[in-house]
Amino acid sequence: MAKIDITKTELVWPGKYNEDGTLKEVPQVNLPFQIIETVNESRATREVQKTKGMSLFDTYEGDEGDTFEEGWKNKLVWGDNLLVMGSLLEKFAGKIDLIYIDPPFATGADFSFTTQIGESDEKISKEQSIIEEKAYRDTWGKGTDSFISMIYERLVLMREMISKNGSIYVHCDWHKSHYLRLILDDIFGIDNFLNEIVWYYTNKIPDKRKRKFTNSSDTIFSYRKTEENIFTHQYEKRDKPIKVSKMKKIDGKKVYLKDESGKGLYDERTERTVDNVWNIPLLHAQPEILNYPTQKPEKLLERIIKASSNEDSLVADFFCGSGTSLAVAEKLGRRWIGCDLGRWGIHVTRKRMLGIENCKPFEILNLGKYERQYWQGVTFGGAKNQPPTEQALYEYLAFILKLYGAQPLSGLAHLHGKKGRALIHIGAVDAPVTFNEIDDAVEECAKLKQKDLHILGWEWEMGLQDLVVSEAKNKGVNLSLLQIPREVMEEQAADKGDVRFFELAYLKATVKKPHKRTAQVQLQDFVIPNSELIPDEVRGKITEWSDYIDYWAVDWDFQNDTFMQGWVAYRTRKDRTLPLISDSHPYKNPGQYRVLVKVIDIFGNDTSQALDIEVK
Repeated sequence: MAKIDITKTELVWPGKYNEDGTLKEVPQVNLPFQIIETVNESRATREVQKTKGMSLFDTYEGDEGDTFEEGWKNKLVWGDNLLVMGSLLEKFAGKIDLIYIDPPFATGADFSFTTQIGESDEKISKEQSIIEEKAYRDTWGKGTDSFISMIYERLVLMREMISKNGSIYVHCDWHKSHYLRLILDDIFGIDNFLNEIVWYYTNKIPDKRKRKFTNSSDTIFSYRKTEENIFTHQYEKRDKPIKVSKMKKIDGKKVYLKDESGKGLYDERTERTVDNVWNIPLLHAQPEILNYPTQKPEKLLERIIKASSNEDSLVADFFCGSGTSLAVAEKLGRRWIGCDLGRWGIHVTRKRMLGIENCKPFEILNLGKYERQYWQGVTFGGAKNQPPTEQALYEYLAFILKLYGAQPLSGLAHLHGKKGRALIHIGAVDAPVTFNEIDDAVEECAKLKQKDLHILGWEWEMGLQDLVVSEAKNKGVNLSLLQIPREVMEEQAADKGDVRFFELAYLKATVKKPHKRTAQVQLQDFVIPNSELIPDEVRGKITEWSDYIDYWAVDWDFQNDTFMQGWVAYRTRKDRTLPLISDSHPYKNPGQYRVLVKVIDIFGNDTSQALDIEVK
């Protein structure tokens, strides 16, 4: 293992080295991915894969090609990029030609985002959930030390994924640029430094209250992996054309060319070669603006991607935010991988890609139950890929109950705790809560003559909510279904008591059959139960239940594997209307079909309902 080198100057921070002077290794956890949605891929494509004997996850075991013709699909991943990159390494080490990142570099926690309500132009701001605040805790929980540690670990993994022809562009501002330069020197080597690019924006409004010059620029550091990096010079229009003397090499020397009368010959040049100072305006009222706080102009990313990648190159952004880098990569014919911790960022990016004409197929993934299994093993003990021991399972249940403010119960088959008058059942980390599981808990609750039952779950069997609630009511039990939030897995959130459990939203949809072997889906109701958690200014602007809906889609033949978008409708900044009934979908063959309806609300949370239909 590498030890500290006292012969060189380097940036050192608490936690970089072990007590014996050896460099701490960056944790690399290889977890399988779950494909939760595919976009712009037909069911027929999936059926062809099945006939070849390919499973849902075979694409991550070497069968997926490096071109769209060979089955490649672009990837949008929701999750902690440290775990995501560790899981991508096995397949993508040395495969990515360009990485661009715009990591959090402000020292304040601003997780608010702006969204619109219904068909109006009304905009509201909402604080991000504590799930997204994990990014803040990891980055700034211990000030500069935790920022440096966070970005160092991730840059080490990024270097492993960059190809020999690849490079990385790291976007930052004045807050931490001086630290980032030293970290990048340490990881990539001083000899592989390419540029310190100054992005200068003249349209920033100056703040004359401050006794200093206005900060009107960001810094972008670029580094290469080897001397074979891809690079294509870029050109931009000059304000005014210039005349340049024509020259020619004669006998190894450059000479000026002249006409017959002896006058010099000139070329008129309207373009200049782009240098390291880029004058590109900020996004203010431009059409591409999405009201996402960290959104960057497409022109900025277009210059980077054109310069340091080729068509069909693989481009990645592991802090993708609103997806600007991915949208530009898509338009320029590059393959792409994007990752973000924020649910809202993933949703904004999904809609943005759908708005690109002829957008190629992409899939939305997360680490899902595998991340939770890893967390359970690390936190409560247990062997890798093995079921948790009885003691580990007890500690897990006690931990969740404590976060929920409940007390454990013993001696019961399906009930784990009690909070006030309500009994509690907790779902496993590695499986959805099923109808039968809830029914067993309801039966036991009814036998104990208790009226209130809370079910806490990570994931849920599709379409069970309306059915299980009514079934429980028939047995005299008031049932509440609550989501176990992702921040449960975050140590600092749990320690500080910042974990909140939310009731599932209620969705009602029906299937209509206007013609033989056709179907339409109609939305009839959508309710967010925890209305007290919605800011007053938001509730006051909601006039219809549909105002809460930002996006909805239908999978006409759900196969219990991954949601395949067969029809979709969503609001855009320009068009706020949203149809509540889908287009008609034709079925070729009679039979039983499961239709899955997915709704995403104005805060980025998704709710699904499964509808079983018979086509004759």
